[in-house]
Amino acid sequence: MATLLEMAKDIIIAHASKTEMNKEELLGEIAEIHSTLSRLQKAEEAPETAEGQTEGASENETAPVVSVKKAFKKDKVICLICGKGMKTLSRHLKSAHDMSASEYKKQFDIPKKQPLAARNYSESRREMAIARGLGDNLAKARAAKRAAKK
Repeated sequence: MATLLEMAKDIIIAHASKTEMNKEELLGEIAEIHSTLSRLQKAEEAPETAEGQTEGASENETAPVVSVKKAFKKDKVICLICGKGMKTLSRHLKSAHDMSASEYKKQFDIPKKQPLAARNYSESRREMAIARGLGDNLAKARAAKRAAKK
């Protein structure tokens, strides 16, 4: 049987020949494929281990693909589990890793107040909300609610 690294290399070569990728995407893809193959290999070996262990324990104990400091960039946030970079992580965590944002933050020791969105994305959404006057509408609604209570 080929080693995990050789299998990951073959998969990446096949994928890269059909899809144009930059260096960061290629490195992320390598990390994701390798970790997936590792999990599959561990899942095959799981029946041979002692019965008291849980299957998900090995996945939760995995080291992050990049450091927490490097994961939060201006233009994107990198998933510490698979290495993919995107504007926001919440939807990706739920769909790809079946994990909530709070579970993710707890697993990798990320502060609770740290947003899981790229700074530029958050800033552009903030500017759009200001331009649409959403803050003013919120203030009016809160004032109306307070007036109704009195």
